[in-house]
Amino acid sequence: MSVLSLCSSQNHQTTLPKKRKRTNPVGITRQFEKLTITTLPSDNHLREAVKLPPGEDKNEWLAINTVDLYNQINMLYATLEEFCTATTCPIMNAGSRYEYRWADGVTIKKPTVVSAPEYIENLMNWIEIQIDDETIFPQKTGESFPPNFEDYVKRIFTRLFRVYAHMYHSHFQKIVDLEVEDHLNTCFKNFVLFVSEYKLVDESELCPLKDLVEHVLKP
Repeated sequence: MSVLSLCSSQNHQTTLPKKRKRTNPVGITRQFEKLTITTLPSDNHLREAVKLPPGEDKNEWLAINTVDLYNQINMLYATLEEFCTATTCPIMNAGSRYEYRWADGVTIKKPTVVSAPEYIENLMNWIEIQIDDETIFPQKTGESFPPNFEDYVKRIFTRLFRVYAHMYHSHFQKIVDLEVEDHLNTCFKNFVLFVSEYKLVDESELCPLKDLVEHVLKP
């Protein structure tokens, strides 16, 4: 099934497309094609870099890259924190069609509307807790990963993607003003290639940046 058909047919509990007619189905591409798509790196270095090295344990590789990509997006968002506030971004969204509600399954079990900065702060703390938990992310060589380790990784990457989606939709002009769009685009390409290589994010979750994702994955 194509990304487009998934976008049209599937919703998730914490990804809520608003019920409104889409009048400009290629708006994302037109908005970003000069400053985003055209500056996405096109070499094959990143494609090779995400592949599992010979002899490497897959869980070890997933763990290393989860921490690395988490740190990348954490630093990227830090450049925008003063511009992403409860006033400018009262809800966590990716354009007008997608809203994300926060739930951690422990203290907040019902998905709850929060501002973008609150959602992202909660998310980064939630991920950090898991990374610091040695029963999930073992710190010593030879220690076993939990049998459902990949499920943890998938949940982390699914939610991290939402931060990229919010930055591109709500703050891309500011990113251009700060002259960090090339860095953002390179990090995003690395992220997309990695999650695609190991099928870590469902295609329907990628819909808010469908055009960019398709461009990254294009041979």
